[in-house]
Amino acid sequence: MDDRATTAPLEFHVAGDDDVAAVVALVESAYRGESSRAGWTTEAHLLEGQRTDPAAVRELVRSPDHVLLCARRGGALEGCCDVSRRADGAYLAMLAVRPHRQRGGVGAALLAEAERTAASAWGSRTVRLLVISARGELLAWYRRRGYELTGETEPFPYGDERFGVPRRDDLEFVELRRTIG
Repeated sequence: MDDRATTAPLEFHVAGDDDVAAVVALVESAYRGESSRAGWTTEAHLLEGQRTDPAAVRELVRSPDHVLLCARRGGALEGCCDVSRRADGAYLAMLAVRPHRQRGGVGAALLAEAERTAASAWGSRTVRLLVISARGELLAWYRRRGYELTGETEPFPYGDERFGVPRRDDLEFVELRRTIG
């Protein structure tokens, strides 16, 4: 592997149409299939099927209410995170890091940049996100970064394969929130 890919500084940019294919590949590799098992953020034990597709990512890239952040090091895409404007603050989704780069600080750096983006772009004072309740390690990761469980839940969209094909019948989302700025 090229040393520049591990020693170069992490650089952030807002995704454009040229980034769509790379973002889709990154998200799929981080969450689904065998490649995702190389990292700790895999959902492969919970869900099969796709995590996203080019049309969905292109829609995010073109929406004025979304900022799709990309993190690159040495030109290589290492992570991404969708930040969206909501009436009650900002909402984060699709935080993904290439499996072989997980546990290296990319996710924490992306989260911090997403929070800065929400505060500076829209004046957001709160950030919320949803996590599948069965993902204890991921919930703990967000809690270590100041996110608190709100007690709110949302049902998993069973039957909507845009979110994946569940391998279990007990999935639901829990909400986490953090005050920023």
